[in-house]
Amino acid sequence: MKNTNLEYWDTIITSKRGWFEFNLINIWQYRDLLKIYIHRNIVTQYKQTILGPIWIIIPPILTTFVFTVIFGNIANISTDGVPKPLFYMSGIVTWNYFSTALTSTSNSLAGNAGIYGKVYFPRIIIPLATLFSSLLRYFLQLILFSCLLVYFIINNSNGIEIQFHLLWMLPILIIIMGIQGLGFGLLFSAVTTKYRDLRFLINFGVQLLMYASPVIFPLSIVPERYKWIILGNPMSAVIESFRYMVFGVGEISIDAILYSIIFTGVLFFSSYLIFNHTEKDFIDNA
Repeated sequence: MKNTNLEYWDTIITSKRGWFEFNLINIWQYRDLLKIYIHRNIVTQYKQTILGPIWIIIPPILTTFVFTVIFGNIANISTDGVPKPLFYMSGIVTWNYFSTALTSTSNSLAGNAGIYGKVYFPRIIIPLATLFSSLLRYFLQLILFSCLLVYFIINNSNGIEIQFHLLWMLPILIIIMGIQGLGFGLLFSAVTTKYRDLRFLINFGVQLLMYASPVIFPLSIVPERYKWIILGNPMSAVIESFRYMVFGVGEISIDAILYSIIFTGVLFFSSYLIFNHTEKDFIDNA
């Protein structure tokens, strides 16, 4: 006798999937959840604070002031003729987007274990929400930088030659910064689910990496024999390209940009591969 009580399911959730089964369509299906998490990240971060969203622009202002005094005036490090506050803020704003995306994403699995254990949704949603909320912070800081840039232009400051024909590069640089931060974040997030103490090294490592990038110094002052070390950091090409686009100074190398793009693509693919493989067993290790 045939069993007529067959059950048919629209969606089957299983932990058994191959390395290359990404199910990217799920991200689109859960786009409303993505929007909710982006809103949550923006609202809750500054809720019950005295200054609220003003904290978005306070760190780059204070950091720019400190860098100008310490590295610009005391250490007298060259800024290629660019006004020191502009030079340092350009590097700080660019680096902040990358570092914020990296550090916030790196805790996306361990920091949301309680949610992951209760309901199913694509785990990549939370890292993506972190990336987009960091992007909003970047745009606000970019507006701050633009205001400072306009101030120096109005005051007829030398050393500023905006390369308007290169402004089309800005979206490309933003994408590279974001995907690099997301890629590193996904990789560290997958690793720290098993080795929790590695989380303490991430913030320290990001700070060290900043000093191996042209945030506080131009690439032009680096001796030729050491430039490969600085350019080995994929963020170096992004920072130098941004400064060249805005100020018309510094070095813009097609090879360095291509290296950064290729590095970013390989990093993101391999990191997402590891993240996708780790997330299904994460709750067992939490």
